[in-house]
Amino acid sequence: MNGEQFFAARRKVQTPSGRISYVEHGSGPVALFVHGVLLNGYLWRHQLAQLGELRRCIAVDLLAHGDTEISATQDVSVTANAHMLAQFLDALKIERVDLVGNDSGGGICQIFAALYPQRIRSLALTNCDTHDNWPPEPFKPFVAMVAAGGLPETLNAMLTDKSIYRSPGALGPAYEQPEAVADDTIETYLRPLVRSPQRTRDVERFVNAFDCRHTVGIEKQLGQVRAPTLIAWATDDIYFDLKWSRWLEKTIPGTKRRVEFESARIFFPEERASEFNAELKAHWLVSSGAGLN
Repeated sequence: MNGEQFFAARRKVQTPSGRISYVEHGSGPVALFVHGVLLNGYLWRHQLAQLGELRRCIAVDLLAHGDTEISATQDVSVTANAHMLAQFLDALKIERVDLVGNDSGGGICQIFAALYPQRIRSLALTNCDTHDNWPPEPFKPFVAMVAAGGLPETLNAMLTDKSIYRSPGALGPAYEQPEAVADDTIETYLRPLVRSPQRTRDVERFVNAFDCRHTVGIEKQLGQVRAPTLIAWATDDIYFDLKWSRWLEKTIPGTKRRVEFESARIFFPEERASEFNAELKAHWLVSSGAGLN
């Protein structure tokens, strides 16, 4: 499935935060998938394709990403994105979800779980910003580049020469096999970010708003989340060390399982979809068995 095919099923819903773009597939209890910075719902295409028989799988585009439409003054911080998820569910008349997050989307999921625990049926966190590791040290040069105004040039360079995206100095370290990332995938992630000057400025604002106070501030509430939680972590991720998976396991009382994906990198839900989906299926079975349908 390429980007055009995936987003052919795109829908949009109006919320107080903007007109939110999403793709859904399947039926049953709702599973909500949340991507991270520079990406969009296409990250979760394999989950939607393979898990639709168990869940109504929804992949949302965050504020400042994908085809979601927002005003130039809309708050795009990670906490604002967590509130947007609640508004999004309200607009679709969805009460509770199995929440799945990756990268900064995983940080947003932690904030959502802390602020809206009653709306979580289960939680699954993959490598993501956690506590005071936001932004992580290896990502700080990118943050500095954005703050200096270099994002438009960087995005256009990666779109013009896709090998730059796959290089060690860009997104290459996020993948176990960066050479296998298709040109179409890069186009699908990055092209929406340069569709207009405002869209690029919105991403700049998203990155410029990175601040660990958002996750440090919800530590106490996160420590009260009792929804069944899966912590699935890539062992070779340069951004989010294994110690953060252990921190989450210790902090979230609902944690049922912490699993390590050997030699994997941050975007393993995309690269090792079948393995990760097997974990999600087992996790959801545990959640259902706990009477949390």
